[in-house]
Amino acid sequence: MYEQKQSIASLVADRLGVAADDVWMAIEYPPDPRLGDLALPCFRFAKTLRKAPPAIAADAAEVLRQSGLFARVDVAGGYVNVTLRRGPVAAGVIDQAQRDVAALFSRRRHTGRRAAVDYSSPNIAKPFGVGHLRSTMIGQSICRLLAADGFEVVGINHLGDWGTQFGKNIVAYLKWGDEETVRRDPVKELFRLYVRFHEEAKDKPELEDEARAWFKRLEDGDEEATRLWKWFIAESLKAFEQTYRRLGVRFDHYLGESFYNDKMDAVVDELRQRGLLTESEGAEVVDLSAWNMPPCIIRKSDGATIYATRDLAAALYRHDVLGATDLIYVVGAEQKLHFAQVFKVLELMGRDWAAHCHHIAFGMMKYNGERLSTRRGKVVYLEEVLERAVQEARAIIEEKNPGLPDKDRVAETVGIGAVVFNDLKNNRLHDVDFRWEDVLNFDGETGPYVQYTHARACSVLRRAEAEGVPVTSPPVLADEALADSEWQLVHQLAQSNESLERAVDGFDPSVMARHVLDVCHAFNRFYHDAPILGAEDDLRAFRLALTDATRRVLAHGLYLLGLEAPEAM
Repeated sequence: MYEQKQSIASLVADRLGVAADDVWMAIEYPPDPRLGDLALPCFRFAKTLRKAPPAIAADAAEVLRQSGLFARVDVAGGYVNVTLRRGPVAAGVIDQAQRDVAALFSRRRHTGRRAAVDYSSPNIAKPFGVGHLRSTMIGQSICRLLAADGFEVVGINHLGDWGTQFGKNIVAYLKWGDEETVRRDPVKELFRLYVRFHEEAKDKPELEDEARAWFKRLEDGDEEATRLWKWFIAESLKAFEQTYRRLGVRFDHYLGESFYNDKMDAVVDELRQRGLLTESEGAEVVDLSAWNMPPCIIRKSDGATIYATRDLAAALYRHDVLGATDLIYVVGAEQKLHFAQVFKVLELMGRDWAAHCHHIAFGMMKYNGERLSTRRGKVVYLEEVLERAVQEARAIIEEKNPGLPDKDRVAETVGIGAVVFNDLKNNRLHDVDFRWEDVLNFDGETGPYVQYTHARACSVLRRAEAEGVPVTSPPVLADEALADSEWQLVHQLAQSNESLERAVDGFDPSVMARHVLDVCHAFNRFYHDAPILGAEDDLRAFRLALTDATRRVLAHGLYLLGLEAPEAM
């Protein structure tokens, strides 16, 4: 609806003497389609224009009627209700989707900007649990949404590959592990040893001293400690890569915490030169009390740097070396204060680009209502979740469509789509309670439902091809020739651009998930209400083109969410 809203905004702005952007922002969709296709509430202009909203609405309606661009323009109190010319609008929307569906979604507002997106970021030697799905898939979708809106995107996996945990890993491995067992199943075995360390340390606190001593050796470059540390990383990455490939996730850089070890002294030196460091109980901190935040600890009393120092070094690297204009961090909501402190310190360091640093918080992943904890061994392995979902999809295919070609590939696509969509359809700030009965429910507002709707549209087009009926550009029909179900589907397709821009502006893939669901609902109503191949001439050509446009919009929407779009199910 971008062009139609633009026309209304331009005409009304000229008539009323207000900003076109203000008019654009005010335009909304009426709650009842019988009122019209678009509505302009005029209440916000009353104070500026010193007129009653109904009088403003009457002026706006008059100029819209005079333009001849709209089928009908009505005034209801302080509202202007606009009914569009169905035939030309429908033909334009469908033709755009057929020619370049990406352009239907995006005006590429951010061309020329580069976004560094930090997401997934699992800890080495710990399992890729179902809780990691949130950062990984929200981050992957945000990368695709930003790229669709014009950003050049740099995806970064900020691996947890440093810290005292590695002292614990080394101690546990040397006491209770063996190389062959670790190589067979590295992450699970290293995790088992890590959990055992914490259990044993309850009665043997001296283990904690051993772990600290081994991490100190690692920091000092000890050959044996370094060998084991590098081995843990290599084996963990092999396992992580298997999961990433299955999810269709890729990164431009794997830059773990250890990458910044030689870059933090420069940060501390600059903070000191700028007079930003103060001493607090032996530690060096940046005082943020003026902004109602606790001090940002830069160097602890024992001289060690911590997460804030490392994240400052990482931010400077991403901006100065990788050339990012925007820094995006897809990290859980519990880190809200940490990133607020880091961004404020960057600002105090004179980095005006700190205004383009964004913490994309998300809610917690629970399992049957309980919080997951790797330290206590309470983890649900993501690989097991994906495999179970794929097997469930395979069983449903065998039951409902046993002759389907390439069943294993479709089962993989649908099973993983079910898990991913179940997460992304939720507002990212909400907690997600992982329950098998929800994830593996293939009915209702689910990934398989969207994928099946896409496959249904593909099936119609295949039948048309088999009958020798070509899919062409849409003819322009008379307004009255379009059934309500056809028009409502066009109406949904036309909102693709607004949905993408809201998803980008809010860094929230659930907006796009909602859009593809709405398109599916509208298409399925149209599919049941309006004969497609059995229609006459121009109407058949129009409906086939509409089906083709829907297929393209659903495929692109699924891509933006990180899902595949099977052509048969």
